[in-house]
Amino acid sequence: METATALPPLWLQLSYTAFVAVLVPVYWRKYGPGNFLWFSDIALFAVGIALWTGSKLLLSMMAVAVLLPELAWNLDYFYQLITGRTLLGLSSYMFDRRKSLFLRGLSLFHVVLPVLILWLLSQWGYQRQALYWQTALAWLVLPLTYYLTNPEENINWVFGPGEKAQHKVPRQLYLLAVMLFFPVAVYLPSHLLLLWLFGETP
Repeated sequence: METATALPPLWLQLSYTAFVAVLVPVYWRKYGPGNFLWFSDIALFAVGIALWTGSKLLLSMMAVAVLLPELAWNLDYFYQLITGRTLLGLSSYMFDRRKSLFLRGLSLFHVVLPVLILWLLSQWGYQRQALYWQTALAWLVLPLTYYLTNPEENINWVFGPGEKAQHKVPRQLYLLAVMLFFPVAVYLPSHLLLLWLFGETP
């Protein structure tokens, strides 16, 4: 039987929900609905649901999915913020003065989200089943991203590594490689690390 989960403070639930309520229409208008297929955006919504429901499984899934990519994003962002030079290119858009400061400010959820996930994990613990459920979710999201979005957007890198689509490998073969890459290279190491850090809860 799953143990009861203590929900976070009401002010956190409300402020998080208010932020998402502001972000959604702005991103929808600027980037279109396909942008919400990014794993980081899915995690933003899912963590919001977990805040209200206390779902340890949902939180654990998002931890497996985005903690390593968000760590890379933050490393790139703060490196460029301090040195003025890009490291990985993941956060270069944050320094594009052609984009509004407000729009770039909304993307700072990439800084807050991993911290919040880690804090909640320290309170709730980690569930082993997250690896399998997140893999299943990824195998749904990645083909949807491939068929519903444009190669120019390259959401979740389903068309190529980095910002641009690749043309050396047949696209569907590359998609299959991406569907294997996430569970093996991102989710499994995250799963093992989270088990070591937070243990396993029922």
